[in-house]
Amino acid sequence: MFTSWLRGNKVAAGILTVLRLYLGYTFFTAGFHKLTGGFDASGFLKGAIAHPVTGPTGGMEYGWYVSFLKSFALPNVDIFNFVVPVGEVLIGLGLILGCLTTAAVFFALVMNFSFFLAGTVSSNPTDILLGFIILTAGYNAGHFGLDRWVIPFIRRTVFKGNQPVKQNA
Repeated sequence: MFTSWLRGNKVAAGILTVLRLYLGYTFFTAGFHKLTGGFDASGFLKGAIAHPVTGPTGGMEYGWYVSFLKSFALPNVDIFNFVVPVGEVLIGLGLILGCLTTAAVFFALVMNFSFFLAGTVSSNPTDILLGFIILTAGYNAGHFGLDRWVIPFIRRTVFKGNQPVKQNA
């Protein structure tokens, strides 16, 4: 019932717009500060590797993620130095403009969970909660944004050959 309301109600679309703008602003400003202030992820990555998230017994909780950071992220830190700030800016713009909203919020959740797995709490729990609400709402989250025109355009042009074939009864 709540999901139907979230996905189809115009009042919900208005509330979602406020949530979307807030989350978009936080992502845009975080990425913008990284782009303009110089950003180097190597210190963060080294810290996440040196001090991994531990469970109740004191053992490493996400060993697979630490292995990923150690074997892929740190050796390719230049890629992450580019992808993280540019990704945050693009996610922010997508959410602020309401353009490809579900894709933007999906990647926002991926980034938030990545920071969470590395042991950073910060605003991630709030961002994840808002992100799941926006993601659950789907198309309605971008109703008061560019998705109102962009999504129908994509459906008409990109997916025009993928329409279901009607069978005669």
